[in-house]
Amino acid sequence: MDRTLIQEILEVVEQAAIASAELTGMGLKNEADAAAVEAMRKRMGLINMQGRIVIGEGERDEAPMLYIGEEVGTGTGPGVDFAVDPCEGTNLCANSQRGSMAVLAASDRGGLFNAPDFYMKKLAAPPAAKGKVDIRKSATENIAILSECLGLAATELVIVVMDRARHTDLIAEIRTTGARVQPISDGDVQAAIACGFTGTGTHCLMGIGAAPEGVISAAALRALGAHFQGQLVYDPAVAQTSEWAGYTKEGNIARLNEMGITDVDKVYEADELASGENVVFAGSGITDGLLFHGVKFEKDCTRTSSLIISTLDNTARFTNTVHIKEGAKSIALH
Repeated sequence: MDRTLIQEILEVVEQAAIASAELTGMGLKNEADAAAVEAMRKRMGLINMQGRIVIGEGERDEAPMLYIGEEVGTGTGPGVDFAVDPCEGTNLCANSQRGSMAVLAASDRGGLFNAPDFYMKKLAAPPAAKGKVDIRKSATENIAILSECLGLAATELVIVVMDRARHTDLIAEIRTTGARVQPISDGDVQAAIACGFTGTGTHCLMGIGAAPEGVISAAALRALGAHFQGQLVYDPAVAQTSEWAGYTKEGNIARLNEMGITDVDKVYEADELASGENVVFAGSGITDGLLFHGVKFEKDCTRTSSLIISTLDNTARFTNTVHIKEGAKSIALH
């Protein structure tokens, strides 16, 4: 990977965000996702690279585009692995709610953990708490550590948790410490990354979400020097999701073993989930969120708000782009 890819990758997420945003609020989550997938794949196809999808829309027989193992790009240039979520928060997009975005992580070949389509217990925290908080500790212990690392009282801390039945006890424990809970319905990638910046009003992400999105979060937080840990969840009694209604703990362990994951209880650090020498995260808002604005359609232009975090040059670039329409006559500065 090299720095010339950064602009190309930015345009990939911008085009996916615009395509999804055209269906914002229409209640069409599958269609919004499909539009983002098609736009992302089309723009990727123009990049001079030997790209490969390692986390995508599913296996080849389940997804027509951006499936796991699909080759993208022109076929010449550097080898790049991608973890993609063209419309992260499809329900948020469909219902015009905050936090939906087009997102991806990129790394040198073999640099991204090929996360199975499982759930993952996650812990994201600011750089000051890196290596001090630990996913194996209780929420109470981690909040005390966060408080000390950040110089804030527990009552000043905001902990983001997915609003799920499986988190009832976690939320109750967090509140007993005096910390505040910010529940989110979907889209924990943006919430995790927001923990890497001060001024976002969030200090930590705790709880269980999708494993593939955990890899994308890990890539961004590694590039920021922030904290991220993930641990696969294989017990249906812990995941508490209808999607696993017919699954068993033993069956899920067997599935992980077949994928080559023998230590099913391993705690993964950020630099294990995103281990490549070079790592790039890119996200572009579909709807407004913690980090950036959503797509804005105007008479003569379309505006996007994006973020690129890169270890290639140790930068986090917040980018506002004006996509000028043909024949435009009036383009406002803001």
